[in-house]
Amino acid sequence: MQPSNQPYGPQQMSYGDGPATTAPPPVPRLDTARLWAGGVMTAGVAGLTAAGAVLLVRGVLGIAVFAPEGDGAEGDGSTGLLAGGAAVTALAATALLHVLILSTPHPVRCFAWIIALVTAAIVLLPFRTATGLEPKVGSGAVYLAIGAAVGSLLSAVARGATRRAA
Repeated sequence: MQPSNQPYGPQQMSYGDGPATTAPPPVPRLDTARLWAGGVMTAGVAGLTAAGAVLLVRGVLGIAVFAPEGDGAEGDGSTGLLAGGAAVTALAATALLHVLILSTPHPVRCFAWIIALVTAAIVLLPFRTATGLEPKVGSGAVYLAIGAAVGSLLSAVARGATRRAA
């Protein structure tokens, strides 16, 4: 027997020899109704997360975010706008997730990266204003809570709404 020139020993079979031993992975099937029902529920949770986070930051920590100090722990109309915006953002994220599931090989991973990067950008946005440090940190914390809720819930919704076809 002659010595092999292969770095890891003799080659057993080349790629072109013999029948294929592995089948391609099954294509995921999307349950659209389940995806959007989860998206609507996530929108509700995102709105509630926004309102709860504002209550925590304003009422417990005493940091005036999204309204003047005299408006109390609940804030003013801007708190409702923030909650509504969080809900609309969750629905837009559901639409993005729907497109990713239909078009990308690893949709949940892509979605998680997109949500993480957008959340990081939104959290840093208040630091460009001329207000004090406490309102900046408080606003960033509220945005972080909303982004974490939307990202984690919709990632789970995506796993529940997709099934591997046989």
